[in-house]
Amino acid sequence: MMISALAVLALLSLPQTADSTTPPASVHARITTTGIGVQIYSCKQSAAGFAWEFQEPQATLFDATTHQPVGTHAAGPTWTWSDGSVLTGKVVQKSPSPDVNSIPWLLLETTAAGKNGALSRVTMVRRSETQAGAAPATGCDAQNVGVVIKVPYQATYTFYEPKH
Repeated sequence: MMISALAVLALLSLPQTADSTTPPASVHARITTTGIGVQIYSCKQSAAGFAWEFQEPQATLFDATTHQPVGTHAAGPTWTWSDGSVLTGKVVQKSPSPDVNSIPWLLLETTAAGKNGALSRVTMVRRSETQAGAAPATGCDAQNVGVVIKVPYQATYTFYEPKH
């Protein structure tokens, strides 16, 4: 019994792996939303075989406090706010979701486009707390090449701007 208690204490004292999608200290959270929608995949054939290939997300963004729709998330990736401000992003960090059936967590650098508005000063977006959305492990084969599927998902999208 003493040996197993010591083993547990040793495991607990191991350093925890840092989440690589945590944004740098030079930015702070400006807006937090919940994205609810689908991840779209197409069945493709390659030299390695058949696999579901990611095409694009389609999601509505809901304010974390009021739960009202405030924008959308789509291919690019892009985020479009109800005031006309728009961001495009590029992945800079990726981390597996703690839930193996969910899409990964991401940290993206962004560029503002569109009108001045809520997203104009945002320089980073983090996707975290993902639920579902991963491509199925089966179902893509010679008979299904070209088939498109929409996999429901939910995630937290946090928009960051530089600290003053």
